[in-house]
Amino acid sequence: MQVDVVYENARLSTGDTALAVLHGRIVALGDDARELSARTRVDLGGGYVVPGFHDAHNHMAWFGMGLDDVPLGECRSVEEVYDAVARRAAGLPAGSWVVGSGYDQNKLAGGQHPDRHGLDRAAPGMLVRLKHTSGHMTLVNSVVLDRLDVANVPVGGDVVLDFGGSPTGLLREQAQLLLRPLTYPTPLESVVRGLDRASAQYLSEGITSVQEAGIGGGLVGETPAELAAYQVARERGVLRVRSTVMVAASVLHDLPDRAGFGLDLGLRTGLGDEWLRVGPLKLFADGSLVGRTCAMHEPFAGEPDNRGYFQVPEDELAHTIRQAHDAGWQIATHAIGDRAITVVLDAYEAALVATPRADHRHRIEHCGVLPPAELSRLASLGLIASPQGRFVNELGDGMRAALGEERVPWCYRLRSLLDAGCVLPASSDRPVVNGAPLLGLSDMVRRRTSSGEPFALSEALTPAEALRAYTYGSAYATFAETYVGTLELGKLADFVVLSADPLSTVDFALGGAVVGAGPAGGPSVASASAAGSPAAGVWAAGVSASGSSASGSSAAGVSADEAQTSDTPLGGARVLATAVGGELRYEAG
Repeated sequence: MQVDVVYENARLSTGDTALAVLHGRIVALGDDARELSARTRVDLGGGYVVPGFHDAHNHMAWFGMGLDDVPLGECRSVEEVYDAVARRAAGLPAGSWVVGSGYDQNKLAGGQHPDRHGLDRAAPGMLVRLKHTSGHMTLVNSVVLDRLDVANVPVGGDVVLDFGGSPTGLLREQAQLLLRPLTYPTPLESVVRGLDRASAQYLSEGITSVQEAGIGGGLVGETPAELAAYQVARERGVLRVRSTVMVAASVLHDLPDRAGFGLDLGLRTGLGDEWLRVGPLKLFADGSLVGRTCAMHEPFAGEPDNRGYFQVPEDELAHTIRQAHDAGWQIATHAIGDRAITVVLDAYEAALVATPRADHRHRIEHCGVLPPAELSRLASLGLIASPQGRFVNELGDGMRAALGEERVPWCYRLRSLLDAGCVLPASSDRPVVNGAPLLGLSDMVRRRTSSGEPFALSEALTPAEALRAYTYGSAYATFAETYVGTLELGKLADFVVLSADPLSTVDFALGGAVVGAGPAGGPSVASASAAGSPAAGVWAAGVSASGSSASGSSAAGVSADEAQTSDTPLGGARVLATAVGGELRYEAG
């Protein structure tokens, strides 16, 4: 048998040193692979090969389109926010939109949001809209505010007022829908371009599969025709990663003639193929922890009158879950606060008692504040919790401030979920935080905030557990573990080549693997006619036998303090290549 390609001189996570691919699937490993005739042979130069990373909860279109926004994530005062807006406005025609994203009031001096008056001064006469990093709040200036119907705020949101009773310009949760007449729907071509730009970056970070956490409606949907944008992107070859899309609950409905509940024609979870599939229904129970809008049993620290709130009435939430469950949907419900988690667990339990269903894989997205009793109940119901390890780093200081120290041990649990017998996926919620998996893996192991403070270290994972979550666990969470998630015979040949072993640790950081451009050059490839004499390749130049980079940089030379507080994994290694279906879709250079 002649195969399409054999990748050799590699260090696979399976313990093998070679991998053969035919028609996009793994057909042989180790000696069996090396002995096969191949049209092409690729020397990986000792690089470390792991399954392609799989982000179980991200917003790819939002991220890709946001690359054009004014970046506000590094601002550390409201004045810096205003300055950034003013700089962008200065280069635009009068009356233009100025859109920014990524600010976090927890990281601004004084811990306060910017307000509309400051935006008015920064960009007079412009339409200004700033998206909070959480996605659960938007700040607008007076020009925009004057165009909104603030007398009719949707249930599950609010327009924040100052001490004098005047709007500050901050729209929280469902109040953001007031902007829809001005901003919705997003043109299909803009969505396609966002998918193009985002998925190109994802490949450079080793991501081969994603789950899009809400399309078609609600707070995160871009257009009622959003699935069409994914299809167009695929047809044009710019949907570069395998995509499972969650459908916003707001677009599901009762079908005619009592034919059930869902999308027209009875479409539901599972429709599609290995490249583009319909995944779970996406439902919002509550809001944000750092924004202090998630539904809590007890008040937020320092705010005795604030326990957050639900985005939909509790009975409506339970009704939607029951209808979707009965119709055969997998359900993914956003619930961060402990009260929201309790209510969602009640709803799932009632649905499962009324209509038992094996292997439902219903999910709680984020599952941010999980008390011990609810952890046990979640596990007993066979649910999947989908927390984000990177949140601890980028949002951890704000989460601690919102909860108080006594509730931190319940926050964004990882270890406890595994110990309870749950299958754990990994995800980023990008663009809420940096979505590079190598950073997320490190944070799942290190559990330290951006200020260097430990955050519930008892919830830390081993590197092997973190890697399994970011590969197999995420695939399992969307019924895809039969064809991706591990390097096994018959599965799709989706993998990433690293220049350091992600399963080794030094002071709680991952083996020196970091995201970045690789050394100059390309892979060492030999065609079938020249298989006996491949040239020296980029991987041979970029990684030594010990796993350190050719420049001599390695994790072993970094101090314990650096290892524990650095925002990035240690060392100088890189994502060197990413393969999807056995084809190299990204090569560092």
